[in-house]
Amino acid sequence: MKILAIDSSGLVASAALMEDDNFIAEYTVQYKKTHSQTLLPMVEEICRMVELDLATVDAIAVAAGPGSFTGLRIGSATAKGLAFALKKPIVPVPTVDGLAYQMYGAADLVCPIMDARRDQVYTGIYEFTADPSGQFEYDMRVIREQCAVSFDEISAALNEFDRSVIFLGDGVPVFIERMGEMMRVPYTIAPVHRSRQSAAAVAALGSVYYRKGIMESGDAHAPIYLRLSQAERENSLRELSLRECKASSEENLQGEGSI
Repeated sequence: MKILAIDSSGLVASAALMEDDNFIAEYTVQYKKTHSQTLLPMVEEICRMVELDLATVDAIAVAAGPGSFTGLRIGSATAKGLAFALKKPIVPVPTVDGLAYQMYGAADLVCPIMDARRDQVYTGIYEFTADPSGQFEYDMRVIREQCAVSFDEISAALNEFDRSVIFLGDGVPVFIERMGEMMRVPYTIAPVHRSRQSAAAVAALGSVYYRKGIMESGDAHAPIYLRLSQAERENSLRELSLRECKASSEENLQGEGSI
């Protein structure tokens, strides 16, 4: 089984190839270029370096969201294009789940935090337990599904557990001071080589989902946003303002007609 994975949900652009239980290649960059400039060239370079015939790939795993709206659209479009061209399924991997999988086997609770702006984070709570099926050493259990909340809310939820927590993600440097103020249980920060999105983690978790039959066609795939984009929020506010102005005008006209 060959899984080609891509992740452009955040600051990192990443592509990886996994065959059975072996990682063949990973290409990750976090620099000043846009994902539209880097993602496909990464895939092409992996194919060139390992002499990969894309037709032999079984599925395309993609970090499906949440994350950067532009990054998610680029990743989704790339995955859909590959799926259509190769006639292969897409394995959608929730972004926060993929981040948590970086901490595979951790004894502590795992809490990825991605900076969602407006004082919010994309986050979730996870733990690793013995795999009851025996197929893998550990099974990742989702205690709280990925969501968009304030850091205060997720820290309050973590404080309800009598367990240490590992934080990771690009939200860590943004909320590091708040952690010291809000956390009442012990916590640590993931090491730098495990602190950001990785297509290798998307491939590894994607292979688990693939074996479980969790996949979709290129037609059916769409990013998971969790929140409206800034443009959509502004448009909603404009529409609300227009409705309020219209209602106010109608009330004034009714008032004038009753005199």
